[in-house]
Formats: sequence, structure tokens, C-alpha cells
Amino acid sequence: MSEIEFPRVIPVISSNRSDSASGLAEALVKGGLPCAEVTLRTDAAIELIKRLSKDDRLLVGAGTVHSVDDAERAVAAGARFLVTPGINLKTLEWCSRNSVCVIPGVSNPTDLETLLEFDIGLAKFFPAEPLGGVAMLKALSGPYNGMRFVPTGGINKENVGDYLALKNVLACGGSWVAPTSLIDSHRFDEIEVLVSECVTLICQ
Repeated sequence: MSEIEFPRVIPVISSNRSDSASGLAEALVKGGLPCAEVTLRTDAAIELIKRLSKDDRLLVGAGTVHSVDDAERAVAAGARFLVTPGINLKTLEWCSRNSVCVIPGVSNPTDLETLLEFDIGLAKFFPAEPLGGVAMLKALSGPYNGMRFVPTGGINKENVGDYLALKNVLACGGSWVAPTSLIDSHRFDEIEVLVSECVTLICQ
């Protein structure tokens, strides 16, 4: 798998408007989190990835990747990393063959055993809060001390610091820094403020 340097918080993006790309990119870069995981949950997602990926300042990936077809379309659009909500073996095999960085979703030790078979050392822990959150990640750090996690699901500005304090957490994924409502209404100044607040918070 290719190595990518991720920020401590990865903005998770869901938007119905691909014309939000330019303003969103500026807000993320100026706010201090030049990264976007665009979830494949809307018809605009692939085009948004395509437009965002043209900005060399931004690290763009695709989330909610369910299949090889999703993976192929996202990478063709410019996605440099893929995030899956769970484990799809065909998708993992495709990513391995094509040297695509993938962060597969896990929820238990059995999932982690599968990732070890693929020599994958980075996993999305999802949904983090309902699965036990910080306590669960602490428990997993013993038997899986070589695994690093990107927890998402229920993470916000109130609890992100607790997750980032864990040694086995590489980054957290969160939509609170760029809510869909703000993206779709082109309120990019407000997004920049949220991103800046997040950067200040995680740097404390």
C-alpha cells in the first residue's frame, strides 16, 4: 500500500453539489486541514472528487467505497486513498494489486485478523462511539499493537481530543468541520472557521 501523510483530522465530506469544489478547497486549505474524504453517498460525489483533486494543495480521497466499481471510479476521478465502511475482500484485493491506499472499516478483532492477512496496518474504526469508543481502542491496542486506527462515527469537537491522545490513533474522521448544509449552501467562510477551530483544538 502506498504511504500517505494524513492530517490528525480528516474532514468527511458529503455534498449534493459538485460546484462547491473551489470554495470548499479554499476553506479547507486556509483553515489548516488540506484534506477531504468525499463520501460516495450522492450523485455529485465523483464529480466533486474530480474537481477537488485538481487542486494540488489538497489530499483527496473517497469514502463509503462498497465495491471494486466504486474504487475504480473514485481512483479514476483522482482519489488518492479509499475508505470503506466495512471489509470487502474483492475491494481489498483490487487495492493491493493496484497499490492504492485503502483504509478498511473494522468493528472487531475478527476484522483486524482479516487485515493482517492483507498486511494492512491502518483501519477505520466505525462506528466509533457506538462500538465503545476510546475504551475499545485501548483494549485493541494490546493484541493489535501494530495496528493504527482512524476512528469515525460520533466524533466531534468535544471528544476528538480523547481519541487523538491514544497512541494507536493516527487521525480521526469527522463531518462536523464541514457539514453538508454549509457546503451545499456555499457558506465557505463558516466552514473555514470550523476548520480553524478544529486545528486550534488538536494543537493544544
